[in-house]
Amino acid sequence: MMALHNMLLLLLVVAGVSLLLRVLLFRTGLIHIFKKWGRSIEDCFHVYQSLKVPEFNENMQENQLYRKVSVYVNSLASIEDSDFTNLFSGKKPYDIVLEVDSNQTVHDSFLGARVTWTNEMKSERNGCRTFVLNIRKHDKRRILRPYLQHIHAVCDEIDQRRKEPKLFMNTKIDHHDSAYNHNGRWRSIPFTHPSTLETVAMDSDLKNKVRSDLETFLRSKQYYHRLGRVWKRSYLLYGPSGTGKSSFIAAMANFLCYDVYDIDLSKVSDDSDLKMLLLQTTNRSIVVVEELDRFFAEKSTAVSLSGVLNFMDGLLSSCCGEERVMVYTMCSKELADSAILRPGRIDVHINFPLCDFNAFKALANNYLGLKDHKLFPQVEEIFQNGASLSPAEVGELMIVNRNSPSRAIKSVISAGKMGRRVSDNESRKLADESGESSGVICREKVHTVREFRKLYGLLRIKSCGKSGPLDVVTSGQNNR
Repeated sequence: MMALHNMLLLLLVVAGVSLLLRVLLFRTGLIHIFKKWGRSIEDCFHVYQSLKVPEFNENMQENQLYRKVSVYVNSLASIEDSDFTNLFSGKKPYDIVLEVDSNQTVHDSFLGARVTWTNEMKSERNGCRTFVLNIRKHDKRRILRPYLQHIHAVCDEIDQRRKEPKLFMNTKIDHHDSAYNHNGRWRSIPFTHPSTLETVAMDSDLKNKVRSDLETFLRSKQYYHRLGRVWKRSYLLYGPSGTGKSSFIAAMANFLCYDVYDIDLSKVSDDSDLKMLLLQTTNRSIVVVEELDRFFAEKSTAVSLSGVLNFMDGLLSSCCGEERVMVYTMCSKELADSAILRPGRIDVHINFPLCDFNAFKALANNYLGLKDHKLFPQVEEIFQNGASLSPAEVGELMIVNRNSPSRAIKSVISAGKMGRRVSDNESRKLADESGESSGVICREKVHTVREFRKLYGLLRIKSCGKSGPLDVVTSGQNNR
């Protein structure tokens, strides 16, 4: 009897929950219906004008405005409220793209005015598609032109985010080829470097300043034009080899979604050739010139100092494009001419020093997944005692010993203390002292500081001098 009573009670509870859900769903449906009726009634009191954006013109040439409108409409959040919406897989894994179906309407608002877009499909013209903009007549004069400009801006921003960046490298002129000219000097490959601002081993405050500076630059087109200045930004990255300058450039490119033009001055024949290379770069790109100090020290190219200065901020560089980031790298600023470093040519100076304890912790987190370890105090001590290790050296030690984090940290400590090869016996002894099982110890050799300096070109460290703390020196628009 008791079991029957419990079963009846359970059925009543299930029926009550089901009834409650039905009421809620019915209420939600009623709200949606009332909203649609309300908009219909409101439309009866306004005069609307329809503007068509066909996919092709009379000569069956593609209408670029149609493509921009399509990108814009399909990016609106209100597309999810359409009765029918198509779902497609995107280029990236797990990326879902929404597209409005034929003869469906999407609502939008701009400057307080409500507009609608309808995706019409007409089979009588070979399936020609048309977007129809419905706008109130008394709003048309006020918002139409700025609304279309807004669509262009949003579409350009979406295209920039979607595009796959490329790395361009300049080739050398073949003077023996009579048919060869300055055109087509750039060769490109897909830019697939995985570095990001999050993975770069850099002081967190400095990293935030750089991110803020880049974000401000992206939003500053009108500001630069009001000042009568070209919309570009220039960075100087200086510090010993192996301190992360190239990885930082890659992180900037991934953050901005810009192409990268890497100029090799040894393949530039003269000042005129350098100008032609600059003319062939595109907007929304990072133009990189590495090791400028070596160029001035060796004078190994036919490019003059005045040619470099004109490349940096001459009349040609001001007229051939904008929305660019110019990046120059040096081992030391001591060999650079003062004319290059003056404000206006270089907006932001960023120092990349040798590894310190904070940089080590960032590397340990990236390479080994460690935020803390019992050996960290020893690592901090060796850096306080003046250990000279570059981030590249520390990173390589961690890669070699990635299967044993304790072994990796001990290798860094040994390299910092002794500056010589740590033998397998010494490594096993250090591992045994920590109570670590020898079965998980990586048997690869641990390289010395001297070998790493040869590998990464760190023989120039002595000429570069000791690097100071991380700093950013900005000028121009960043000081406004």
